[in-house]
Amino acid sequence: MACIQILLDRRRRSSCLVLLAVFQAVAGQIHYSVPEELQEGSFVGDISQDLGLDMKQLLPGGVQIITEGRTQYFALNFQNGHLYINERLDREEICGRLLTCILKLEILIQEQLKVYTVEIEIEDINDNAPAFQVETLQLNIPESTPVGSRFLLPDAQDPDLGVNALQSYQISPNRHFFLDVQMTASGAKYAELVLEKSMDREGRRFDMPDLILTASDGGNPVKSGTAHIKVSVEDANDNAPVFSESVYKVTTAENIPVNSLLVAVHATDLDEGINSEITYAFRQVSEKASNSFHLDPRTGEVRVRQEIDFEECALYEMEVQARDGRGLSGRANILLAITDVNDNAPEIAVTSLTNAVSEDCPEGTIIALLKVIDRDSEDNGLVTCSIFGNPPFHLEKTFDNYYSLVTGRALDREDVSNYNVTVIATDKGNPPLSTTTTIQLKILDKNDNPPTFKKKSYITSITENTSAGASVLTLKATDPDWEMNGKITYSITEGEMSYSFFSSCLSINSETGVIYVLRSFDYEEIQEIKFLVKAQDGGSPPLSSNVSVTLFILDQNDNAPQILYPSPPTDGSTGIELAPRSSEPGYLVTKVVAVDADSGQNAWLSYQLIKATEPGLFTLGLHTGEIRTARFFLEKDALKQSLVVLVKDNGQPPMSVSVTVTVVLADSIPDMLTDLGTISAPISLESDLTFYLVTAVAFVSCLFFTFLLVLLVLRLRKWRHSQLCDTGSVNLNGVPVSQFVGIDGVRAFLQTYCHEFSLSSGSRKSQIFFPIESCTNTLTGHQASQISGPLFTANDSNINKEGQSCKQVCFAFTKL
Repeated sequence: MACIQILLDRRRRSSCLVLLAVFQAVAGQIHYSVPEELQEGSFVGDISQDLGLDMKQLLPGGVQIITEGRTQYFALNFQNGHLYINERLDREEICGRLLTCILKLEILIQEQLKVYTVEIEIEDINDNAPAFQVETLQLNIPESTPVGSRFLLPDAQDPDLGVNALQSYQISPNRHFFLDVQMTASGAKYAELVLEKSMDREGRRFDMPDLILTASDGGNPVKSGTAHIKVSVEDANDNAPVFSESVYKVTTAENIPVNSLLVAVHATDLDEGINSEITYAFRQVSEKASNSFHLDPRTGEVRVRQEIDFEECALYEMEVQARDGRGLSGRANILLAITDVNDNAPEIAVTSLTNAVSEDCPEGTIIALLKVIDRDSEDNGLVTCSIFGNPPFHLEKTFDNYYSLVTGRALDREDVSNYNVTVIATDKGNPPLSTTTTIQLKILDKNDNPPTFKKKSYITSITENTSAGASVLTLKATDPDWEMNGKITYSITEGEMSYSFFSSCLSINSETGVIYVLRSFDYEEIQEIKFLVKAQDGGSPPLSSNVSVTLFILDQNDNAPQILYPSPPTDGSTGIELAPRSSEPGYLVTKVVAVDADSGQNAWLSYQLIKATEPGLFTLGLHTGEIRTARFFLEKDALKQSLVVLVKDNGQPPMSVSVTVTVVLADSIPDMLTDLGTISAPISLESDLTFYLVTAVAFVSCLFFTFLLVLLVLRLRKWRHSQLCDTGSVNLNGVPVSQFVGIDGVRAFLQTYCHEFSLSSGSRKSQIFFPIESCTNTLTGHQASQISGPLFTANDSNINKEGQSCKQVCFAFTKL
């Protein structure tokens, strides 16, 4: 217990003040108590002793006092560690009517990065005497006023608290009145003048002395204030104004505009004339409320006079008096509650800061110490701190409203060499308010990065037949290190092929990373090349990285289509396809099959019929190559039809090939042979129609009789034919007449026709023969490719001129 005697105001008081004991709380707080009105420089507490600080730490830069508000009421003596008063302490000015007046300050120890909270309680002294707002009160009392009538007297105000506040009222001795002191629900005392004896206005008009109202507090010594009451007796006014409500409760936000209407009080008086004329006035109101609000004396409207602030005062209690023209009055209270709005943004103070840190510093390194304050209340004053973006730092709340900015993950100077860390403090108001502050931080370098490519793998392409020396791709690797550690050289290391292959076809510029081709490529030989490129920096030891490169060879239209069927002729003749005369429109005669060694659209083939013996007789599928009949055959149609088919790819420019297909119109092989044997010189197209008809009838008749003759001869010699077939080791019985055979990757449907026939020695010179060496029902791919000659020729030694032998001949026609 320390006792401090301070001489205060020689004319007013002199007392001995005792400083309460100092204690240190669990949260690291120190509590002092001092009376108000101490002189500047008065001792408050020994900070160095209470905090256990070394005097060496008490340097101007080692210890810092942080206070709220603009006035610095306390200061620290760095010589002895004492906390002393820096500004005059007026408890009523600082805390108003608060029961407990505490000032907080924080002491920051820079070396330890620790903060201690110091609470200083300002104790009240009796430095204010009760005072009346009105020094002289004119009290007009009607002569008819009954005994016991009460007259409300002006209140005295004393800003002190406790026993030092207003305690009692006294009235000067008189014969007509006595004083009755009452207490409101809030504990405030007010005085009423009670008429004890009726008055005769005419008889007592000049005998009524002025009354002295005295208000006294409970201090030591007692202080008091007085007010003069002048009593005048008037004619009877027996009705006092009465308010519609005894208490007007109003709630408004602190951002209400100036001149806005808060409430309109209303009182009524049953008297008439001047006795009922009511005026309104504030009766008991604080100076701040009087400056903030205006009461219209005629209408009773209470309006905002100036901006109000919740942070300064949250509740106003005002007493309104309604007074008639003869002095009778009534009273009512106005309770005005101010609600908080989020009108104060948080404040951020950087109390400690480190400007540079190495990129290999451990996680959790403290960069800065921040303090956040918001003057609003409840949710409007709740503040959350965050960091803008996603830097490698985060905030940790140390205690109360202090935050530490620490490293959250490993730093990389090559990634970011300087940081502008933006700290955002946002309250929870609606709408929320926020404040930002930027902390600049430099990252110190370390060599720890190999070269890196922008991509994990590269894919590029080049068209075939590209000339040697053309650039294919430019690779770019980056190294964020400095000088030689960031200088990069490129080389081709390996791939799926041998090194000799790469050295002969590819090259890379070691400085620029440009890849060149050393020769042209053929898509049909190679379609892609995969290899690795290494990027190596100039550090010691060097660091490197590899990247995979895939080079695709793109196709060009450098191959013409190739006809697979019908096989290209070797002796200038064409193959023959059979189309029965009874065929309906759409009958599949044959199919042209072609392939292209190119790929993609360069291999898309289309088929065109560019020349025909009789246009309109056959159709050709644009993409299928199928030759079909377009209509029914007529007698006048030529027996032998020549079709020239053009096969063209879709390349740019397109390439094409043509093939000639010969179609014979006949229902069967014997008919075909007979019809072809009777073909003579071309008939003039200008002949008469009758001649054609007669010729056709004769031809059909001859063909019919010839067929009967051949059939008869075949039946008579059936046994001989069987022997010939057995000795020839050809057995067609039980063999399917259709098979699937692959021709150079194309699935072809082969349909075999086998017929027996014999020709006599009297056959015409235009006999038809077959170069097929054996009689079989299928053709292999090799055999099919060997059939290059015409299906029929004019001479063949296999035909017996005597007509004594019969040979079985197989005709193979392919239908796709």
